[in-house]
Amino acid sequence: MTDDALQSAADAAAPLVPPPRPATYLKAALPHIGAWTHYFLNAEIPVLASTAQALEELRAKEDDVDANMLTAMIQADPLMTLKVLSFAAGLRKPSHATQTESITTSLVLMGISPFFRHFGPQRTVEHWLADQEQARDGLQQLLRRAERAGQFALAFAVHRGDTDATIIHQAAFLNDFAEMLIWIHAPTLAVQIRDAQAADSTLRSSVIQKDVLGIEIADLRQALMKLWRLPELLINISDDRHAERSNVKCVVLAVRLARHTAVDWDNAAIPDDVEDISRLLNGSPRATLGFLHKIDHPILEAASLAGAPERND
Repeated sequence: MTDDALQSAADAAAPLVPPPRPATYLKAALPHIGAWTHYFLNAEIPVLASTAQALEELRAKEDDVDANMLTAMIQADPLMTLKVLSFAAGLRKPSHATQTESITTSLVLMGISPFFRHFGPQRTVEHWLADQEQARDGLQQLLRRAERAGQFALAFAVHRGDTDATIIHQAAFLNDFAEMLIWIHAPTLAVQIRDAQAADSTLRSSVIQKDVLGIEIADLRQALMKLWRLPELLINISDDRHAERSNVKCVVLAVRLARHTAVDWDNAAIPDDVEDISRLLNGSPRATLGFLHKIDHPILEAASLAGAPERND
C-alpha cells in the first residue's frame, strides 16, 4: 500500500464520537473464546478522562501539534495506546504488520490530521463505569500495576543499553490490556474473579478465570493481539520460543515484579524475582533490590540512574 493510499484510508475513517447512551455490560460468560474475541473486536474502548481532555486541548490547536506531543498524551494511557496501535496496524498490509510498533511511528504512518479525524471525542472510563464503583477501583489498581510494570521494564532496558527501550516499556505497559477490557465490559465478572482470589490466595488465576469466564484471559489476550496485529514483542512474551531474548525477559520480569509488589514488598515470591532480575542486569541481588526500590519511588527517580546495580563485567 502506498503512502498516499495509507493516508487516504485514514482520511476516510469517520470520527468516533461517543454515543450518549449508557454503557452496557456483559453479565454472563460468553460460550467460547471465539465469541469473546468477536465481542471485543467490535467493542467500544473508553479511555481515561485525563486522556480525553488532553486530546481535546490538542485538537483545539491542531496546526501546532506534532507527533511527539500526541505521543506523550497517548503513551500515558494503555487504553488509548491500544486503540492507536490497532488502528495503525490496520493501515498496513499483514506482511508489514510488525513494522509499526511505537506510537510515534504509528502517528507518522497515519498523519496528524487523519489522527484527529479518526479519533474524535472519546468516551471516558470514568463515565463508562459511573455506576460500577468496585470495577472502577479494580481497573484503577490494574492501571497502576501496568504503569509500574512499564517503569520497571524501561529501567531494565536503559540499564542494559537496549536500543528498543521504548518498545519494551510499551509492551510491559500493555501486557494486561485484556484484563482491563474485562473490567470495563464485564465488571461484575471481574469483581467475582477478584473476590475469589482474595478469599483463597492459593487459587490459580487461570482456574478461577475459566470458572467465571469460561476462558483464560491469557488466551483472549493472545487471540486479540494477533487479530489486531499488535507489536511483535507483545506476542513474543507469551511464546516460550522467545523466552531467552533479553527484551522479552525485561518485560516478563517487570510484569511479574509489578504483580508481586502490587500491595507491598513482602510477597514470598519477590526474592526469586530479584534473583532473576539481578542476572538480567548482571548485578548482585542486594544492589538490584536497592535499584528496584528507587525505581518504585518517583521522588527518587532522578537518583535511580546513579543507584543502578554495578555490573560484574
